[in-house]
Amino acid sequence: RERFPMSSAGIFISIMAALAVGAMSPGPSFVVVSRIAISRSRLDGLAAALGMGAGGVVFAVLALAGLTALLSQFEWLYVLLKVAGGAYLVYIAVNIWRSAGQALEVSEVVNGNRALRLSFMTALLTQLSNPKTIIVYASLFAALLPRTVPLDLIVALPLGVFVVEAGWYSIVAFAFSARHPRRLYLAAKSWIDRTAGVVMAGLGLRLILAGVSDR
Repeated sequence: RERFPMSSAGIFISIMAALAVGAMSPGPSFVVVSRIAISRSRLDGLAAALGMGAGGVVFAVLALAGLTALLSQFEWLYVLLKVAGGAYLVYIAVNIWRSAGQALEVSEVVNGNRALRLSFMTALLTQLSNPKTIIVYASLFAALLPRTVPLDLIVALPLGVFVVEAGWYSIVAFAFSARHPRRLYLAAKSWIDRTAGVVMAGLGLRLILAGVSDR
């Protein structure tokens, strides 16, 4: 017997496919996970991937709970979230830029649970810093889910989101923690870090300007 009816399975697969395409598109999450994996350790990169997955689950649950209706009713709250999220991305960008000139010793030895928690939290906060993501989730859910959502889908969607987000960024972590990408990074660290900082700052400023223009 199937876990849920075929129609629900089709809906689930359609939503996951759309979210997978979105996860694979370059953005601040990609910059953060790849940089953590390449400059710290593979385990740090995987911890960051789990942080991305956890952030996706938060957005999926909020979308299912109807937070988007609240955001549309109180526009100032959505503007505030955009500006705060953009400011966090700019904060990360400044830190990346400031550390660009610092020498880095890369080792496969993990510095302990504290370092892994830091990688996890950095990725989680980066994921949560873009409130537009919840709009994407809510739009997909609204377009594809039936009016009365079956309990199986309510349970399966957050789990599926975690698998998609954490799975994709685990691939990113494995790829960028490999020896050759790491060697290239160490050879051009200052330029790569400054480029990453500029990209991250641009994404943050774009989010802030979008929030201000929505007022």
